[in-house]
Amino acid sequence: MKLVNSLQVNISNIKSAFSFSPDVISKVFDCGRYRVAIIYIKGLVNVQQLADYVIKPMQIVGRSGYKCTVDSILDNVISFPETKKDDDFDSVISQIAKGKVVLIFDGQSLSYILELDSPKERSLSEPPTSAVLKGPREGFNENIKTNIAIIRKIFATDKLETQMLTIGEMTTTDVCVMYLKNIADKTIVKQIVNKLKSIKIDGVIDSYYLAEFLKPHKVSMFKQIGNTEKPDIACAKMLEGRVVVLVDGSPLALTLPFVLLEDFQSADDYYKDSSHASFVRVLRIASCFITALLPGLYIAMQMFHYKAVPLSFLVTIINSTQGLPLTPVTEILFVLVLFEILYEASLRMPEYLGIALSVVGALILGDTAVKAGLISSPAVMIVALSGITLYTIPDQANQLSLLRVMFTIVGAALGFYGIIVLGLFFVVYLCDYDNYRSPYLAPFAPIIKEDLKDSVLKVPLTQMRHRPKSVYNKNRRRMD
Repeated sequence: MKLVNSLQVNISNIKSAFSFSPDVISKVFDCGRYRVAIIYIKGLVNVQQLADYVIKPMQIVGRSGYKCTVDSILDNVISFPETKKDDDFDSVISQIAKGKVVLIFDGQSLSYILELDSPKERSLSEPPTSAVLKGPREGFNENIKTNIAIIRKIFATDKLETQMLTIGEMTTTDVCVMYLKNIADKTIVKQIVNKLKSIKIDGVIDSYYLAEFLKPHKVSMFKQIGNTEKPDIACAKMLEGRVVVLVDGSPLALTLPFVLLEDFQSADDYYKDSSHASFVRVLRIASCFITALLPGLYIAMQMFHYKAVPLSFLVTIINSTQGLPLTPVTEILFVLVLFEILYEASLRMPEYLGIALSVVGALILGDTAVKAGLISSPAVMIVALSGITLYTIPDQANQLSLLRVMFTIVGAALGFYGIIVLGLFFVVYLCDYDNYRSPYLAPFAPIIKEDLKDSVLKVPLTQMRHRPKSVYNKNRRRMD
């Protein structure tokens, strides 16, 4: 459907499309030889700028009696730098809904879109999930224009390429695909853009909506899309050949391709001594194994392999579990579920009740349950240690929580053998896990010697002269 030549008909059709909502404002006045209408939604537009730079100059021309043309009005009267022409009715409705100002002249079936939207945005602050002791503290916010500008500020080059898309029939959400055209592989970029273009959904509220569509493996418990709230991390990944996807309304940028090792790396690792960064990474990997395997190993040793337990510790376990009404596996699963409930409650409980929750959870539930003989203190200690180590890799917390329960059940059913078989199954499964041509377990499966410099152990930046081979890119050399 196109706009028509009648100003009144266009105004009526636009207001009808918005069900004559009272916040859809239309102001009609004379300017030169034309009758002009300005249409916008109250609250989404900077009214002061609209009055000073558009309405007042045009009304002055109208009172002067000067018979100017539309082009001279746009070029000399309002002199607005961002003016788009549009004759499609549905597109005009979408622009108004996004907070743009629409200018329509009587006798023309054409509208002029003015960028005068006034979004309420959060200030740029350090993301709560990516705090660093040293390095940039700036984080993305919910405005895609601001996020693009931040990356543009870092990459002061014409090599940065962007592709803008609109996804969502109801939300018409702006999505930006960003990459360095002299580094990123064009085939991967095209594959990602085509997947985004093929998405047919009524609304996109957050970047995670798109992550579900971008997953190479639709049914899988493992994380397949990288994410970050920090511009420096997003730019560092682009320098390795990855593609960044920004979504309007979300502070979380998606990065592709993704390999598992990324979540064991932290921005802090690159802003401190490489030896300490290597030490911390070893701790993170050890914490990952403790989180996933410790409850299962405890149950397996208690039920099947008690001879492998040191005698003094075995006596402690026997004394503490004697007379308990729950079986060992039921006890561990009960404590795991209890910790998960406490975690969910702490996320959703009002902030001022957080201390009370800690007291209730740690002292009353934990200590009282042990003293009452419902659960044993070793079980609480094992699950607590597993829970603490879980959040050394916060981006893998959801996956590790599921793995912990699976290894616990298998350890209770089959002992060490079950844990070993399940572990081997996941390793073999992930070895064949391709993520936009990047091996999921790179650089260990397959072994990529050059990429090992920034894996578990991190060498100084001066020795990392090439980009990761595990991520396809056109320019392998990082420095001379």
